[in-house]
Amino acid sequence: MASLSYSRIYPRYQLHYPVIFGGAPFVGEGVLTNLSFSGCSVLSDREVLCGSDVHVSILLPDQAQALAIELGTIKWVEGHQFGVEFVRLPDETRQRLNRRLRTELIHLLKVRSGRRDSSEWPIGST
Repeated sequence: MASLSYSRIYPRYQLHYPVIFGGAPFVGEGVLTNLSFSGCSVLSDREVLCGSDVHVSILLPDQAQALAIELGTIKWVEGHQFGVEFVRLPDETRQRLNRRLRTELIHLLKVRSGRRDSSEWPIGST
């Protein structure tokens, strides 16, 4: 039997944020383990079904309002971890996701370059 290959277009950032997710017939809580422009991975002890539609709310530490993914599809399940592909996001949510990923990219680049202070970055790059 031929195996299906799955490749990611966007880089994923290893993050750990609480999430609440729900779909028919399940609702649960977990921890986001990585995030990209097009999806995320979640660790949870709640059983989910591959191929199911799901709503995901990501609780960001510095924001009062959760990042609400209106519609996602569970693309894979391995033990207590599963991957969600984002299918439908409101424009505001997409903009917030872009800002979060941009912040994470800047942080990653600072760490890799040994820079810690944002004042070291040229104007307009933060």
